[in-house]
Amino acid sequence: MRVDEYLEHDAVGLAALVRSKEVTPAEVLEAAIERAAQVDPALNAIILPMYEEGRRLASAFPEGPLGGVPFLLKDLFQDYAGYPTSAGNRALRHLPADRNSEVVNRWLSAGLVPFGKTNTPEFGAKGVTESDEFGPARNPWNPAHTPGGSSGGSAAAVAAGIAPAAGANDGGGSIRIPAACCGLFGLKPGRGRVPFGPNGGEPMHGASVNGVLTRTVRDSAALLQAMAGSEATSPYPIAPPDRPYTEEVGRDPGRLRIGFTDRSPLGTRVHPEAVRAVREAAALLEGLGHEVVEAEPDIDGRALTEDFLTLWYGSMAALVDEVKADTGCSDEHFEPDTLMLAAMGRTRTAADYVRGNNRWNDHVLALADFHSRHDLLLTPTIAGPPVTVGRLDPPPWLRTVERLLVRTRTERVVTATNLVTTEVMNNLTATPFTLTANLTGTPAMSVPLHWTASGLPLGVQFVAAPAGEGLLLRLAAQLEEAGPWAHRRPTGVPFPAPA
Repeated sequence: MRVDEYLEHDAVGLAALVRSKEVTPAEVLEAAIERAAQVDPALNAIILPMYEEGRRLASAFPEGPLGGVPFLLKDLFQDYAGYPTSAGNRALRHLPADRNSEVVNRWLSAGLVPFGKTNTPEFGAKGVTESDEFGPARNPWNPAHTPGGSSGGSAAAVAAGIAPAAGANDGGGSIRIPAACCGLFGLKPGRGRVPFGPNGGEPMHGASVNGVLTRTVRDSAALLQAMAGSEATSPYPIAPPDRPYTEEVGRDPGRLRIGFTDRSPLGTRVHPEAVRAVREAAALLEGLGHEVVEAEPDIDGRALTEDFLTLWYGSMAALVDEVKADTGCSDEHFEPDTLMLAAMGRTRTAADYVRGNNRWNDHVLALADFHSRHDLLLTPTIAGPPVTVGRLDPPPWLRTVERLLVRTRTERVVTATNLVTTEVMNNLTATPFTLTANLTGTPAMSVPLHWTASGLPLGVQFVAAPAGEGLLLRLAAQLEEAGPWAHRRPTGVPFPAPA
């Protein structure tokens, strides 16, 4: 299979070619590896090639609905036995996993052929993919810009045609943000829909979930069908969908009532391109027969963000301690930003943590009230076009505060912690729209309906009520037909002309 032929097909299409014996899994994989050689030096999307393992899997002619399709794993929470999951961290870079994550087993059972792991910021803690250990991933639409984070390596690889789909996860927007930055479809499943075990049942109280990034809606539907369902470490079983997710694509979504807003939940500036993206999407939806009204949930976005940060800080503190205990490493094996977040977690008490988590219910109730009157919420996915690489690096003064926090680890640095929280909130003004779906556990998606005047993608977000994955897929497929995007090719990397 030639690379130009490979690039013409999504995952479902490639699987059909394999089933009809028009091409072998080995031939498809070699095209994927060749494509990686063509573009990844400019993108830094793959930080751990697994080419020989991929060839071993492909040679066995894997069966399943996606048999023989090349696939990339995110290097965070997606363990593959015998290979490290570095999470962007130096201490974990050479520590092999002793077993597969359950979601990886499900991808293998579907016939996918993993052949590498993708770049992520350290512990997935940023909305850009820029780690000290592996360097930044870059956007194939313009390599001077970020592909988003924390699943930025996966997004860059899929957008550039290295793989038709790649693993991702989302604890604060990490599927939807890179989808918006790279012109991809990104569905964040709802709480409990996709397993996170066996090493953890429900990270961040269900705010963090596994998923994928794809170019087409039908690929995301097929992959969700392969992933979905509880497993032994799931805290509770979740009711199965009414029908297979693959049957939602092409199914009439009906006439929906959709509330939209282009106001930032933090009250901060939203770029005119992001406003335009939402307004154009609203017009498209009206043209398709949906009722679209300007409305938003009665949620205090700043309070919600602060409640998220309480959990985030505490999770970082626990994670740093765990890595040190497992590897014997020191502070030098972590990025300054990670140590700062961990230090912030240590300034909080257990009571702070519990109070913050209890307030999540207020946000759940407010969103449920909104969904009692509207089927979906439409917003920008991010507040503006993808930023340039390095744009969100901490200023020098914050580095000084970070060192103070790391050294003292006491409540005596209240002033410093307030300064750090202010700076973190400032960075979150770039991505203020995605946290709501994480804290409330609801499914959400980013749909690539807009490109800026400079040629950068800028997706829009839809948030559904609990168990609304099927509705999101139905609407996404309708939008994909009305405003196709999969044929659009990034302009920042070369694409071969068809033979």
